[in-house]
Amino acid sequence: MAKIPPGVGPRFPQVVVLVGATGDLARRKLLPGLFHLCSTGFIPGCRIIGVSLDEIDVEGFRKSARSALDEFGSRKVTQAAWDTFAATLDYVPLSAGAPALREAVERAEQSFGAECRRLHYLSVPPNAALTVVRMLGEAGLVERSRIVMEKPFGTDLKSAVTLNSKLHEVFQEEQIFRIDHFLGKEPAQNILAFRFANGLFEPIWNRNFIDHVQIDVPETLGLGKRAGFYEQTGAYRDMVVTHLFQILAFMAMEPPTALDPAPISEEKNKVFRSMEPIVPSDVVRGQYMGYRGEEGVDPDSDTETFIALKCHIDNWRWAGVPFYLRTGKRLAEGQRIISIAFREPPKSMFPPGSGVGAQGPDHLTFDLADASKMSLSFYGKRPGPGMRLDKLSLQFAMRDTGLAGEVLEAYERLILDAMRGDRTLFTTAEGIERLWEVSTHLLESPPPVRLYEQGSWGPKAVHQLIAPHAWRLPFERAWRDPNKAGS
Repeated sequence: MAKIPPGVGPRFPQVVVLVGATGDLARRKLLPGLFHLCSTGFIPGCRIIGVSLDEIDVEGFRKSARSALDEFGSRKVTQAAWDTFAATLDYVPLSAGAPALREAVERAEQSFGAECRRLHYLSVPPNAALTVVRMLGEAGLVERSRIVMEKPFGTDLKSAVTLNSKLHEVFQEEQIFRIDHFLGKEPAQNILAFRFANGLFEPIWNRNFIDHVQIDVPETLGLGKRAGFYEQTGAYRDMVVTHLFQILAFMAMEPPTALDPAPISEEKNKVFRSMEPIVPSDVVRGQYMGYRGEEGVDPDSDTETFIALKCHIDNWRWAGVPFYLRTGKRLAEGQRIISIAFREPPKSMFPPGSGVGAQGPDHLTFDLADASKMSLSFYGKRPGPGMRLDKLSLQFAMRDTGLAGEVLEAYERLILDAMRGDRTLFTTAEGIERLWEVSTHLLESPPPVRLYEQGSWGPKAVHQLIAPHAWRLPFERAWRDPNKAGS
């Protein structure tokens, strides 16, 4: 086992109360993530108490957890590692109430025989979150604890303010960790390193050199079993407010005074304060053909499964630079990119037909998928006589470093940060309320949904939205594969 550097994990043993422990997120991400953190020594000690509506006992929960690791875990589970992990698991059905949960937590804490901390992870639907919060308060489990909340954090400004107010009746703001798994990804954090550690790029990260920015997260997936949830949210509430705007803040923020949670959160909130209200005429809403026929969907549903929009940040650095955001279900490809288009030279000395400008401006592209890649495109001379130019690119992938195996998955990183009390990658009450505030006009007067074919890139109107520019997806060239000859 690799030695864990000091300061990476929490100082104290952890008692994790995992509410929604038999649900889809817990099975796919949280239990495999906790298993990896425990088995590799990131956590000095851990006890996990599963809580859900299922009337099962601790052996039933252990059986469910083992099947989750086998089905969704990305790492091999040895019998010895499983036996050790299984011994950390306990279970309390939700029907047993606050006294039974309190008893289970006390039993887990006594097993450590030392000072410990509590982490409450609420993997539950938004309408159930406050009920769980009140139960944690009744059980007396607020002290020495932190609570992780899943998105969405409200559905508009009024509901977000109410939710935060109710949360603050039980937990202090510094105890609350509103999770965004996009920010837990290694490539998202690499944006900060790329921006602020390199003298080549830091001076040009502004309106004088950047023409526009795209944040593009198309998905090939449909609803799965989330029709009831999705009908109440749609693509904007589900993805833009809670994910894409957070990525935008990393891309657009000013340099923080230190790489610490408070300064980074403050710079992100400054971006949100500077955002202009979203104008409905700068938004394209879409719905894939066949959505209304899916189980659990209103036959007359106006819910968008696709959204593209243009937004502006009204500050010194970004004045006049449009940010284009796009996401949706049942699209042609599954990608997660930020693409920064640089301004083109004011005048070309190259002859007509040389190819300069024919393939658009130079781009810096971050691939936010787990593979973690970056590309810088530029024009260069084609070999041979004459002056013909082609679009070329410099590309980097995390696998090039030989350290890809050390990357923590997004939920693993965020769970670890919450245990450590590091709020760098989490959203504040102020930030989320401001995002709902700039969304108010759009939510009150949304443009009509436009139908689009499954497997396409959304409604045709997205091209008018971004004109005279063009969407970077689909790419004009594929990422190079270093394992193939000629790449």
